[in-house]
Amino acid sequence: MARILCIDYGGKRTGIAVTDPLQIIATALTTIPTKELIPFLQNYIATERVELILIGEPLNLDDSPTHATPLVKQAIKLLTKTFPTIPVQTVDERYSSKMAVRAMVDMGMKKKDRREKGNIDQIAATILLQEYLQNR
Repeated sequence: MARILCIDYGGKRTGIAVTDPLQIIATALTTIPTKELIPFLQNYIATERVELILIGEPLNLDDSPTHATPLVKQAIKLLTKTFPTIPVQTVDERYSSKMAVRAMVDMGMKKKDRREKGNIDQIAATILLQEYLQNR
């Protein structure tokens, strides 16, 4: 089997998580500057088989778009164009950052490390991916 990759896309930073090859466990991979996303994914996909790319879709509680929704839609177009053989699917990312902060507190992560926004991004991507695995 191939991996599933999940992206918590942001204007400045993007968190990335992946499954193991058996698609059982979601693991944080990294947080990178958003402008480096496509080159990073090209390198990663050249060495690892990826069968699906998930990307968090930012929505308000009433399902209306947020200020970040157009950015994610642009990213989806770019991902689809760059990786035409890999399907791209959205997942609801409401509350993912809050759940990531809660998870860091529960893990006993120091306050200084919790302030590092890159940690939040990759943990949020991991939470999105784990929820996808549980619900499919």
